[in-house]
Amino acid sequence: MKIHQLILLVLLAFFVTHCDTQKKEKEGFQYEQSVSKKTTLPDAPASKPSETVDLSTKGIGPVSKVNIASEIDIDMAKKGEAHFKRVCLACHLPDQRMLGPAMKGITGRRTPEWIMNMIINPQEMALKDSLANALLKEYNQSIMPNQNITEEEARAMLEYFRTL
Repeated sequence: MKIHQLILLVLLAFFVTHCDTQKKEKEGFQYEQSVSKKTTLPDAPASKPSETVDLSTKGIGPVSKVNIASEIDIDMAKKGEAHFKRVCLACHLPDQRMLGPAMKGITGRRTPEWIMNMIINPQEMALKDSLANALLKEYNQSIMPNQNITEEEARAMLEYFRTL
């Protein structure tokens, strides 16, 4: 009989402790994730000046119009490549950023006149042309030195850039 009383007492204690009709708040750590009604996304980073497409600006310098044939002049491009390697390769690579921007794709982002004026007249372009000035800032104020390049040499380098 004592065993029956003991079992009854245990069951009674169990029901009393677990069948409470009132909701009890547990103390301790609680985490609630609140969702705001207005979600704002961060602004997309502005494109770099070296990635900006500007096919209207001619730049500042002696070149105001360039006649470009639909087909690439291979002989001129070879001369341009040789001149590029001799004069520009210290700061520019064809397909990767260095001290200056990569030349690959430049003809799709800039006008031929702007490219040639930048090659021939880099200091004045950096001071007076807004895009060249932005490039100067992007490349840590590394101003392109004037290499005394002629229009003919600049035109040959432009033809080489068309092959990249």
